[in-house]
Amino acid sequence: MSDRTTAADTLAAAPPATGSPHRDAGDAGYSKDLKSRHINMIAIGGAIGTGLFLGAGGRLAGAGPSLAVAYAVCGVFAFFVVRALGELVLYRPSSGAFVSYAREFMGEKGAFAAGWLYFLNWSTTAVADITAAATYAHFWAMFSDIPQWILALIALAVVLTANLISVKYFGEMEFWFAIIKVSALVAFMLIGIFLVVTQHPVDGHTPGISTITDNGGIFPTGMLPMLMMIQGVVFAYASVELCGVAAGETENPEKIMPRAINSIMWRVGLFYVGSVVLLALLLPYTSYSADQSPFVTVMDKLGVPGAAGVMNLVVLTAALSSLNSGLYSTGRILRSMALAGSAPRFTGRMNKGQVPYGGILLTAGFGVLGVVLNYVMPGQAFEIVLNFASIGILGTWGMIMLCSLLFWRRSQDGRVARPSYRLPWAPYTQIVTLAFLASVVFLMWWGGGVGRTTVLCLPLIAAALVGGWFVVRGRVNDLARERQDP
Repeated sequence: MSDRTTAADTLAAAPPATGSPHRDAGDAGYSKDLKSRHINMIAIGGAIGTGLFLGAGGRLAGAGPSLAVAYAVCGVFAFFVVRALGELVLYRPSSGAFVSYAREFMGEKGAFAAGWLYFLNWSTTAVADITAAATYAHFWAMFSDIPQWILALIALAVVLTANLISVKYFGEMEFWFAIIKVSALVAFMLIGIFLVVTQHPVDGHTPGISTITDNGGIFPTGMLPMLMMIQGVVFAYASVELCGVAAGETENPEKIMPRAINSIMWRVGLFYVGSVVLLALLLPYTSYSADQSPFVTVMDKLGVPGAAGVMNLVVLTAALSSLNSGLYSTGRILRSMALAGSAPRFTGRMNKGQVPYGGILLTAGFGVLGVVLNYVMPGQAFEIVLNFASIGILGTWGMIMLCSLLFWRRSQDGRVARPSYRLPWAPYTQIVTLAFLASVVFLMWWGGGVGRTTVLCLPLIAAALVGGWFVVRGRVNDLARERQDP
């Protein structure tokens, strides 16, 4: 059957079950080596990354305690996105994830746009991750004299090598990466709660509500800076959709996925909102900075021997984990596109470990451009790629919600059947989320600076997508006809 199942009579003839008549060539050839513990920890790891560990420092300095409000609001919409993706996954698990769903509900043009927007997301996120890793490494004196671009190159080489082995190895790495991140955050929060309860001084400040009220309150710099932080906060949730991609390489996704996705909401509340509130209670927001993780700042101010170094090692792990996840997911997405003709042929190739190495190498190649960026402008590299990554994330989330909306419409016509695990309040949830994503783009433009420059690049991105489609459409149509021929 064709990858491009768009005919109404084909869908109407499908049995009224949760299964889909659509089959994606990109789903074949993978091992099913990811277990329940891997998926659960990948979901956790996707919700805890570089955006929190490094990005929260500069955002706290700019918006103060109101950053917690921004995390809470964005967290709700991130949950809606991953819940919508979860419903689609239970309808039809696919390693092509939302690209495969875009192909089914929007045709090959939609799949092409969804896939390359996702690539924009993760290729630029890879740059942010290696930049973060290099920044963290400079914390230690032994690395302080090594140029940032060299450290970024080393980080890329190490993670790339590990990612090419097998999906089982990837799952194990992400499992332990997530364990380290969660354990460190829980330990930090327990220490922070103890310091607040006992009123133990931190760098001469007494932790508690007074730390907020005596330094301008929740909105010390006004409401506008908090709104301007939203596009960066969206970046912090960039990996929540990863568990949807991983579902194609696990047994029994219908049992594993709902538990993993449902737990994201409380993780967001606990780890993001909770940790930012604690950071605001422990030190005045002016104590934090963009060039150091806020968690490291607190440990450093406490003066506990080695504590800051340990926390810095943890946040370095988070950056490498995010990079590892990005290489994994783009490899699968690009393979789905390559077998449909909308990505270079070599990105569809797999090695003996059933790893789509071509797509992984392409993403890593863009990571090398990040190494160059770290050489040219090390001080601005993170902020520049953060904004472009945010555009990719917004595009990806928008595509997921559009697929969810189209899926809901077809279910209303009786052409598909929704699984029991559903996005609540459809179709209003999809519409409100799409409106929120559009508002984030407007805020990026309104804020000026790098954000406005990024938004002004949107016509160039759109032109590149249109031009790219005209380049590949002949091959896409040829492959579609080959699959339809007996």
